[in-house]
Amino acid sequence: MTRRTTLLLALIGAAAALTGVLLARMLGATSVPLDTGTWLPQPRTLAEFHLQDMTGAEFDLKSLRGHPTLLFFGFTNCPDVCPTTLATLTQVQRAAPLPGARVVFVTIDPERDSAANLQVYLGAFSKSFIGARGDATALAPLLKSVGAIAMRQNLPDGSYTMDHSATLYLLDTRGRMVAVFSPPFSAPKLTADLRRVAAAARL
Repeated sequence: MTRRTTLLLALIGAAAALTGVLLARMLGATSVPLDTGTWLPQPRTLAEFHLQDMTGAEFDLKSLRGHPTLLFFGFTNCPDVCPTTLATLTQVQRAAPLPGARVVFVTIDPERDSAANLQVYLGAFSKSFIGARGDATALAPLLKSVGAIAMRQNLPDGSYTMDHSATLYLLDTRGRMVAVFSPPFSAPKLTADLRRVAAAARL
């Protein structure tokens, strides 16, 4: 085999390898290894939904585009999971492991969580957290899209609480779900995972 033939085959092999890498990226075949979450085999497109943000402006699918998003469902009267998760996300946000990432908190208790209540509650954790709200009908498409649950539980004293998924959902810049993280959450581990996502440039 001549030197010229060897060089030609090497170039062909390199080109084939590069094509394979590009094709894998286009098809989403390469996953991101996560210690505390699961990278989905394919991004999941969310259904259209229509909520309101803390200023009363419309918050919909378009609002989730343009930035990576960490999406969490909860309510301001939550005694433990919600404040703990938001405190963890505050620490993660300070570390900025995923450039441009936003935290969106969607209340599942719009009866008690007014826009003003959301603003005060989230502001205690971070002024940059985004809050969104809507009635059960408006929430349903988004909850169904990510596979989350939210159920009212009446209490003996006449009050009520909310049972809900405590999962954290990672959305890409196109507003598609690409990964899920399950509690208990650790700020250092979640930060490390989001750095892996950033390094993989998959959003």
